[in-house]
Amino acid sequence: LLQHHNGARVDIYEKLPVPFGLVRFGVAPDHPEVKNVINAFTQTARLERCAYYGNITVGRDVTVAELQQAYHAVVLSYGAEDNRVLGIPGENLSGVYSARAFVGWYNGLPENRDLKPDLSCETALIVGHGNVALDIARILLSPLSLLRKTDITDGSLAALACSKVKRVWLVGRRGPLQVAFTIKELREMINLPGARPVLNPADFTGLENAIKDAPRPRKRLTELMIKTALEKPGEKTVEVQAAATQAAAPREWGLKFQRSPQEVVPTADGQRVRGIRMALTRLEGSGDSAKAVPTGDVEELECGLVLSSIGYRSLSLDPSVPFDTQRGIIPNSSGRVEGVPGLYCSGWVKRGPTGVIITTMNDSFDTAQSVLEDLQVGVLDVSASREGFGAVGSILRSRGVRPVSFSDWEKIDAAEVARGKAAGKPREKIVDPQEMLQLIGH
Repeated sequence: LLQHHNGARVDIYEKLPVPFGLVRFGVAPDHPEVKNVINAFTQTARLERCAYYGNITVGRDVTVAELQQAYHAVVLSYGAEDNRVLGIPGENLSGVYSARAFVGWYNGLPENRDLKPDLSCETALIVGHGNVALDIARILLSPLSLLRKTDITDGSLAALACSKVKRVWLVGRRGPLQVAFTIKELREMINLPGARPVLNPADFTGLENAIKDAPRPRKRLTELMIKTALEKPGEKTVEVQAAATQAAAPREWGLKFQRSPQEVVPTADGQRVRGIRMALTRLEGSGDSAKAVPTGDVEELECGLVLSSIGYRSLSLDPSVPFDTQRGIIPNSSGRVEGVPGLYCSGWVKRGPTGVIITTMNDSFDTAQSVLEDLQVGVLDVSASREGFGAVGSILRSRGVRPVSFSDWEKIDAAEVARGKAAGKPREKIVDPQEMLQLIGH
């Protein structure tokens, strides 16, 4: 918007005192290269026509209607702040966590800082075959020497240092051809020092034929799984040499297919998770549209930790904004919110919780394009000036809410980097919002 319109001013409102959302709180700590997008955001936020207001909960501190009064256009791009639930008995037992909460815990998301996951068992089970599931498995099994150099939080590092987990199963309802993770994440997991992949050759026999005409990414991903499952140590590819050194590895992980969780099984006292009962499934149809249908057979797997990684869910932010609860999105066309001129949406709240950072970037360019078109053809009436933050600032003051500016954030940032430096890490995240606010004198 700022690049393509010389007169545009953009104000960014954020619930937390700190910016960057999913890049700060979702990306795995051992993937620092993925966080480079922060640099582009920082350059934008420092522009004269852009302002950042953190620590503001839209829908509570200021309503969407109040924002619409103050601005010519309002874009909602607040993502998916909830997770999908398994909807099975025992889901609320102690030892069962959502992937979202667990990732938030090791990444320092304030709302998850007190999670205290119990890592005293040997076997963990992750429901889901996406990149987040692999992230969690990797963090659970990574050597501490690797994690110590990342921006993982101090508290979660200490908990992982005492962890007894040495086996992680990743369970999915469908087969190897339907996994949602990508080859980079899988290769990283296969090459993880001190951890051995356990893939059942029977799951992969005959798949070479099935993937002959598959798109290249799917083909390469499946070939890597087949190779890992079928090759014997002694065949000298890099991956297999890694496997040979890992044959004696103290830790292991594996993929289980065509299993659908039916019930989390409790310990005798009914308090904690002891295992998970799964329905075995068969696939109807093929490719991405294949459906998993229960066969009637069940299997029980022992585990003391269950993490459900079956996707995220957007929530309605404000009763005045149309929301499709079924699909978990704001109904829109090209980012224009249906029936509400001047209101737009972007990202996961616009098209559902799928894709990686680049997908979301392209999606936001698409919404920005809609705003620019509406400006051009006069759908947005800019003849009357709007006060922007001038108006919103008064509302916030009257409600006793103090926003955090971008230069305030830069003070928090400097403090985190200094604390990290002392520990040999890129940063030590502050996990308590009160502490952040004290630091900037709020």
